[in-house]
Amino acid sequence: MSSRLRTFIAVDIEDPQILDKLMELEKRIVDTGADVKLVERENLHITLRFLGEIPIPLVQQVQKLLSKLSFHKFRARLRGLGAFPTPSSPRVIWVGVAEGSEELKRIYEWIESELRKLGFRPEREEFIPHVTLARVRSPRGRSELVRLLQELRDIEIGEIIVDKVRLKKSTLTPRGPIYTTLFEVCAQES
Repeated sequence: MSSRLRTFIAVDIEDPQILDKLMELEKRIVDTGADVKLVERENLHITLRFLGEIPIPLVQQVQKLLSKLSFHKFRARLRGLGAFPTPSSPRVIWVGVAEGSEELKRIYEWIESELRKLGFRPEREEFIPHVTLARVRSPRGRSELVRLLQELRDIEIGEIIVDKVRLKKSTLTPRGPIYTTLFEVCAQES
């Protein structure tokens, strides 16, 4: 048993209809012939903060910190297919967040400032709320993938209700990661 856990803080995508739409998008990505590794249906989420492999006592401190997180539930609208670093040279394919992204940023900023107190280094990248669908493994099929990203950059997926923020454990396996919820914060009742 390792004394460290690979962890992250996230909002899970649990609405079956939204998950179906995201799966349809994944199928369209595969149909381009691109060499991609898809994110499994049960693993689709919006990452608020990746923490990495951290010692169990620190995991417990993060849990304590998260228990102080306070937010009201809100809607987040999933919209637009995009890619990091850019749609013309995609490495990570994602669906963006339209409405609700400001609320997600506020939660992220609160978490970020609290994590600094525990000695976490600040994130290098700007926080852009998104749901990762696939990772590109090689240049194969890139031009078709780029065309699809262009075509679906404004696609409407639908709304989810954000009412829980979870601390997740990621166990890496040959078949892909297995995510387990370690701790959950629920939105306050309005």
